[in-house]
Order: sequence, then structure tokens, then C-alpha cells
Amino acid sequence: MRKCVVTGVAGFIGSNLAEHLLSLGDEVAGIDNFSTGKEKNIERLRASLKPQEQERFTLVRGDIRDAELCRDACRGAAVVFHHAALVSVPLSVEQPRETFDINCGGFLNILQAARANGCRVIYASSSAVYGDHPELPKRETSPLAPLSPYGLAKMENEQWAALYWKQYGVPTIGFRYFNIYGPGQDPHGAYAAVIAAWSAAFRRGEKAIVYGDGTATRDFCFVGDVVQANVLAAGVEDARAFGSVFNIGSGRSVTLLQLFKALQHASDAPGAPLAFAPSRPGDILHSSADIERACAVLGYTPRFPLEEGLRLLLNAEQR
Repeated sequence: MRKCVVTGVAGFIGSNLAEHLLSLGDEVAGIDNFSTGKEKNIERLRASLKPQEQERFTLVRGDIRDAELCRDACRGAAVVFHHAALVSVPLSVEQPRETFDINCGGFLNILQAARANGCRVIYASSSAVYGDHPELPKRETSPLAPLSPYGLAKMENEQWAALYWKQYGVPTIGFRYFNIYGPGQDPHGAYAAVIAAWSAAFRRGEKAIVYGDGTATRDFCFVGDVVQANVLAAGVEDARAFGSVFNIGSGRSVTLLQLFKALQHASDAPGAPLAFAPSRPGDILHSSADIERACAVLGYTPRFPLEEGLRLLLNAEQR
């Protein structure tokens, strides 16, 4: 048994990851200030746990901008899985200062805490670091040209993580997540991820809103594959992994119009009508992941095609 810290544990990635780590026999300390994380994700997590797993889970209500809290939470931990962040691209355009404070300052606190406690750090970066550079698919060596404060902060995180590996010997591994979806993702609000928002619209019979003309492409990755990548990174010993970043996606991109049809098919219903709205500032037009490096170094293999992931999501929402 090892102690793991999961920041952003009340988010949908953090809660799914914590559930899996506990099922493996790990002890988990989860940090969240609930600014975007949801109490219902913690309730769902606790409800899924066996009694012995409940005993190995500790919830720390706090903010990663609190350096002392981060240091205390990481005491005795082997691995920190860092997923706490201001996660919305459009919101980061509106609130660049808060984005910097949380996503950069908070991450630096995590790196310092890991250095003090001898932890490995697995952290969430983003495909937003690539911006709209025309090279497709995106490779880890592709030019970086973020279009938003969110993307810029994630790019800076990667540089800090590489520095902490080279300068201080903190083992860091970053993941450039593409478009992650799955149970526990917030479907509400102006900045909801498209699959979460559309599946909620399907259930309510409301319009599904697409920003732009629907030809934008995304690489949608089910949260189960994200959990797999994190677990692999926690155990990898290949020196190529440390101080480095990896694309995590499905390796397959679809247009938003194709996604809408796939969601209709997975739900066995015509679904909501599709409504078009203007593109949002900071949104990327095309996104496609080359995942060969993650496959070669980490042993990552996507297990959930889009159609299966959508069915799993819809089944979970119906329970």
C-alpha cells in the first residue's frame, strides 16, 4: 500500500482516479476547495467504496494556493496526481489573473511539496498548449502556441516540471490531455465540456448548442483511459518519462457534427435539436493527438472507443 495525493479530487477526473487507486489498495488523500469540484462527485466516490476502502480515503478541504496545506498533505506520499486547476478556456480569457494564481502558483506549491516530501508528480497539462498551429496530428515535438491564459499556464507548468526534475530531482510526468469526458463531468454552466453539455440536453429534450459551424475537430478520450495513463505513469521506471510530457487522447478525431450523430446513436434516441452559436474566444479549431510516445514509453493503449465511452457515460447518468 502506498499513499497517493489527488488534487482536484472533487472534479470528474480526480474522483474517477481516486476511486480506481483505492480499488488497487492505495491510501488516498484528496485535496479540493470545491470552487469547481462538486460535492456530488465525492458522494458518488464514497458510495462506490467498500468499507476498507473508505478507511483509506481522506478528504482535505483546502486550496492548492496554500503552500503549507500542500506540504502537509504530501507528507508520507509516494505519488501526487495533480488535477486541481481552473479548467475552462473561456473562463481563463475572462479571468487571466486568477488563472495564473491557481494554475501556475498552485502548481509551484505542489512541486515544492513534492520536493520536500520525496514524491513523484503526475500532472495534468493540456492540448491547449498547441493552440491552432496547423500541424496535425499534434506531437509532443509540435510547436506550442497557446491561444488562452489557460493554455499559457499549462505550458509554463511543463517548463517548471522539467526544471524541477533537472534541478532538484523531482520525478515529474505531464499529460497533455485532449478532450476528456466521462461520468462526473459537470454538464451545467456556460463552460461545460461539449459531451457533458450535450448529453444533459439530450436528457432534457433541449437544444444542443455547438459553437461555430460544427466542423471543428476534437480527439475525445474517455476518463477510463486517463485513469489508465495515470496509473502507468505512477509505476514507470523508463528514464525517458521523467521531466517529460505525453499526449493522452484516443488517437482518433471527429467533427462536432459527427459527435452529435454518435451521441444520438449511443442514446438510441433522436436527441435534442442542434443549435449553432458563434465561436468562443480561445477555442481551438482542430485537435488531433499523436499518442505513439505514450504507447511506447508508458505502455498506454486506449481501451474505450468513442461509441463505447458514450454508452458508458449515458448508462452511468441513468443510474
